[in-house]
Amino acid sequence: MKKSLLIFSVLACILFSTTYCTAPKKEGWQLVWEENFDGTTLDTSRWSRIPRGTADWQNYMSFSDSCYEMKDGNLVLKGIVNNDLQSDTVPFLTGGVWTKDKVSFKNGRIEIRAKLGEATGAWPAIWMLSQNEGWPMGGEIDIMEHLNFDSIVYQTVHTHYTYDLEIKDNPVNGGTNLLNRNDYNIYALEINADSLVFFVNDSRTFAYPRIETDKEGQYPFDDDFFLLIDMQLGGSWVGGVDPKDLPVDMKIDWVRFYQKQ
Repeated sequence: MKKSLLIFSVLACILFSTTYCTAPKKEGWQLVWEENFDGTTLDTSRWSRIPRGTADWQNYMSFSDSCYEMKDGNLVLKGIVNNDLQSDTVPFLTGGVWTKDKVSFKNGRIEIRAKLGEATGAWPAIWMLSQNEGWPMGGEIDIMEHLNFDSIVYQTVHTHYTYDLEIKDNPVNGGTNLLNRNDYNIYALEINADSLVFFVNDSRTFAYPRIETDKEGQYPFDDDFFLLIDMQLGGSWVGGVDPKDLPVDMKIDWVRFYQKQ
């Protein structure tokens, strides 16, 4: 996390009892940063809309206001049919935000409360990437991925070790956990010097430890990471999109970051 923001958040919480302290206290943890999406516009000092790219998850990302809404204390990210093919030739449009180059996180517990819409081809995700190192050497932490109408979410770790070297069982690099469909769920990740630990609604999914190995890139997670939250559509993993199921959205109630006291 940027040092100035972290210091401000901690001081505001301790000294002034501002909205930075609205989250319930967690034993052994100090809330140091939070986003409640209570305004009418996205705070651009913290968040940017994700641009389009060539990866499956990024194929339909759009800056269009039709994919974004601030409503009832939620950020709503939408996946929609594109009805203006003259302005943009892709069949679908999706909204996503990230904290890249604005806010980063290191050594702590991040929680995101979100409600996921469902559709054929829907692939909402909450994840993290290294602020300083490219993929896959910098690592990828998938805090939540949901496909179509599944009753589970996927939580996964990707690195040079798991992707390029294809070592995914020593240690195991992913797991699944049940979610409350059509309701809000809290997705959490603890980032430690020696492990990543994943949760859904405080139910532990799995841990990815740092291990002794002569292989490169096994645990690159002692760096600064930024957060991505996006409503994705289609791709080789989730499959095709059914336009009749659209629009679909994901609602993000809040994001909280804690560090150990």
